[in-house]
Amino acid sequence: MVRLFAAAAEAVGANELTTSTGSVASLREELAGRGAEAPRVIAQCALLRAGERLSDEAALAPGDLVDVLPPFAGG
Repeated sequence: MVRLFAAAAEAVGANELTTSTGSVASLREELAGRGAEAPRVIAQCALLRAGERLSDEAALAPGDLVDVLPPFAGG
C-alpha cells in the first residue's frame, strides 16, 4: 500500500493507492503518470518504508507500506 501526504496526495489525486511495482523507481514512474503536476511533485518526494528513506534502486515487497512525503518547509 502507498500512502500519500499533502502536495503528493493532491498531485496524484489520492491519499492511498495499491501498487504492484517492484522498485521505488517504478513506483515513482507510476505515481508521476497520475496527474499533470504529479511528475514535478513526485520527483521531489521522499519515499519511506518503516520510517526509513528508500533509494530509487530499493526493491518493494508485497505488503510493504510506503509513505510518500513531499518536502516540508517551516519551523
